[in-house]
Amino acid sequence: MVLEAYKSNLDHLPEKNQPAIAVHQLNHYFGHGELRKQALFEISLEISPGEIVIMTGPSGSGKTTLLTLMGGLRSAQDGSLKILGQEMRGASKKQLMKIRRNIGYIFQAHNLLTFLTAKQNVRMALELHEEYLNKDMDAIATEILTAVGLGDRTDYYAENLSGGQKQRVAIARALVSNPKIVLADEPTAALDKKSGRDVVEMMQKLAKERGCTILLVTHDNRILDIADRIVYMEDGRLAEDPNPANP
Repeated sequence: MVLEAYKSNLDHLPEKNQPAIAVHQLNHYFGHGELRKQALFEISLEISPGEIVIMTGPSGSGKTTLLTLMGGLRSAQDGSLKILGQEMRGASKKQLMKIRRNIGYIFQAHNLLTFLTAKQNVRMALELHEEYLNKDMDAIATEILTAVGLGDRTDYYAENLSGGQKQRVAIARALVSNPKIVLADEPTAALDKKSGRDVVEMMQKLAKERGCTILLVTHDNRILDIADRIVYMEDGRLAEDPNPANP
């Protein structure tokens, strides 16, 4: 079985009646004084444990801003944002750090360290978690790289990998610590059709095996069918998708 060491994540998920992500009347602003500009307007959204949600909408509509707030990469300013039951607005640095350790983040540009190998990039994610320090982290990193089809590329430096391979490393890095939530920002950007499809299907398969929640931001209409639900954002507001995917 793929990733035998991670058979189940269900014991660590929120209770079934508690959303993994709960956003209520969330507003966000950039700048100060006369330059202050509102980027998000009264966002309310709940995502259940194990659910795969795709967020789509025009560029500049606020999707990435919302994703970074959910990931604890920005501070929530106004409204409520709960991740795994923890209120992010006003949370201490210690609380935010604890939550971030439960989140796998896949960046649009993959953000790999080019002077490290694929295995070393993935291993770095494990080194942030005390429970893995006494385990064979190289073996764990190799196992998940094999699961995403890179078993023969574990010792390749990132600069020697193709775009699709780099994105697979990024997915492995996001999932290796067995996170409860995966946040993915345009994971298929700049990939060809086959590579894009491959990476999201791998993400879907591995995340479903572990029972974690996925929120995926994308403009790629070719991957909408992997979602349990699609939400649409426009001008900083959740809105009805004017071009819903065919069932």
